[in-house]
Amino acid sequence: MFKMQLYWQIIIGLVLGLAFGIASAIIGWGGFTTAWVAPFGTIFISLLKLIAVPLVLTSLITGVASLSDLRKLSRIGGKTITIYVITTAIAVTIGLVIVNILQPGNNVPDDMQIKLQETYQADASSRAGSAQEVKERGPLQPIVDMVPSNFFQSASSNRNMLQVVFIALLIGIGLIQIPKKKAKPVLDVFEGLNDVIIKLVDIIMLMAPIGVFALIAQTINTVAGEDPGQVAELLGALGYYMIAVIIGLGIHMAVTYTAILRSYSKMPLKTFYTGIGPAQLLAFSTSSSGATLPVTMERCEDELGVSEEVSSFVLPLGATINMDGTALYQAVAAVFIAQAFGYDLDLSQQLTIVLTSTLASIGAAAVPGAGMVMLVIVLSSIGIDPEGIALIFAVDRLLDMLRTVVNVTGDATVATVVAATEGQLKYVTDKELMS
Repeated sequence: MFKMQLYWQIIIGLVLGLAFGIASAIIGWGGFTTAWVAPFGTIFISLLKLIAVPLVLTSLITGVASLSDLRKLSRIGGKTITIYVITTAIAVTIGLVIVNILQPGNNVPDDMQIKLQETYQADASSRAGSAQEVKERGPLQPIVDMVPSNFFQSASSNRNMLQVVFIALLIGIGLIQIPKKKAKPVLDVFEGLNDVIIKLVDIIMLMAPIGVFALIAQTINTVAGEDPGQVAELLGALGYYMIAVIIGLGIHMAVTYTAILRSYSKMPLKTFYTGIGPAQLLAFSTSSSGATLPVTMERCEDELGVSEEVSSFVLPLGATINMDGTALYQAVAAVFIAQAFGYDLDLSQQLTIVLTSTLASIGAAAVPGAGMVMLVIVLSSIGIDPEGIALIFAVDRLLDMLRTVVNVTGDATVATVVAATEGQLKYVTDKELMS
């Protein structure tokens, strides 16, 4: 009996959702889409978020507890953070090169600038306020935030994923330090829970095509609003900016990640992208690395052959602090806004963008609406009015979908590379993938 592969099911759901969203915007079914279609997307995301914390907790505890040498854990952590920081810096640099070549900010009509600033002034002011709170935090605040004071409070929110990772590491290390006879019953419980949660991921993914359909349809409905004609107007005014971001994201994924994979692993690119494809499609639909995390972990372990020990540490950390796509977008957006306002950024200011974007992608990762908040911080660092973000609010949702794909792909790339360098990568053949 023919069984359609998961990524094809998701692609079909995505295409149908796109078609339905456009049709509903044209014929005025926006209210129907919001009331009767969008809830299925919300339910799907909620289910993924529901199992994210338990999955990270159980898988990381079992992974750490299986180690005989804690030095291996520190080595994996060092490799992971180093690669994350380097790839983020490369992403920002690529974004700066692209935006300086294309000069998209010089192609925005003055009347459209005024209209965008008036329309999104309130949203821009809100983000600026959030950014000010982030700037006032001490330099070590991200480390302070990582150490929880209440286990149950940490586990109550997916935004506290770093705290969950910290707790899991402590419990895993504690299990290593006590006699195996006493540790075994506890470890058996976590291993059993982990198996159950992995099975739940499979069950939830049965809903993926419907969830993706609903999410894409609602996204189109939100962007189009009550006047579908404004979409064409926005694309005409901000088209060059969007092209600059898309080209930068494409280059980073095609060049940077390919180079890393080819340099440190023997995995064929076809195998990698076939394996991670469903996670990429979900990232595109949900615009959330956190919501996609359970699927990313499952695909990396089952389809790419990454060990649970590596995936359970590298991927949750990446979903929290590794934002290559977001950092690249910030670089393009910052220079775009400067160009639109008539500012000519010198080399030192653009180097400041590289540094600020790289650090902000780590330090402000847990903040709601992190992308925009981080951008405000970047703009402030080069002396540009932060409320200039009003120029890009209209198309941010569309670009957020694309940069999340890059974020998730980067997480999977680093997990694959770290596993390969640690001898913990089981190469999965194309034949096995098709079975």
